[in-house]
Amino acid sequence: MARYGAEHKAATRQRIIETAGRRFKQDGIDGAGIAVLMADAGLTNGAFYAHFESKDDLVATIVAEELRAQYERLAALPPGRDGLEAFVRYYLSPRHRDHPETGCPSAALLDEIVRCDEAAKRAYTAGARDIVGLIASRLEPADPKAGRQRALALYTMLIGSLQLSRAVSEKAFSNEVLKQGVQSALALLG
Repeated sequence: MARYGAEHKAATRQRIIETAGRRFKQDGIDGAGIAVLMADAGLTNGAFYAHFESKDDLVATIVAEELRAQYERLAALPPGRDGLEAFVRYYLSPRHRDHPETGCPSAALLDEIVRCDEAAKRAYTAGARDIVGLIASRLEPADPKAGRQRALALYTMLIGSLQLSRAVSEKAFSNEVLKQGVQSALALLG
C-alpha cells in the first residue's frame, strides 16, 4: 500500500475542509453526514478519520477556518471607512444572499453553532472576537476599544440582516431588507 507524503495529506485535509464548509453553509451542519461530505471531496468515508477525530472536530475546524478567511478578506480591504463600506455593500448584496455556500459562516450557521460542542463554540468565539476587533480598529484606529461597541453593533446588524433576507419568501421584501440593512449600517459607520 502506497503511503502519501505530508503535503498530500495536508492538501487532502484542506480539500475536505473547503468542500465540507461549502456544504455546511448551504445545507446546514446536520444537513450532511460524513459520507456526503467525503463524496463531495472525492474521497471515501474511511479517509475521513485520517484527518479528523469526529464530525464535531471537523465542524470546529471549519468554523475556525471560515472565520479566519473572512477576517483576512476584511483585512485586505482598504483601510478606514472605505474598506468598511465595501464590506457592508458586499455583505448585504443579493449575490452574497443568494450564495450562502461561498459566504459568511455566521449568517449561514449561527443558529446551529449554538447547539454544537464547546470546541466549535470556542472556535466561533475566537473568530468573531477577531473580526469585531478588526472592525473596531478600522472605526477608531487610534483607540480600537472606543470603536468596539459600534463594531459589535455593525457585525450583528449585518449578520441579522443577511439572515432575514435569506429567510423571507418574497424577493422584493428580501431586497428591501438588504437595502435598508446597507443604509442602517452606513449610518452606523458615521
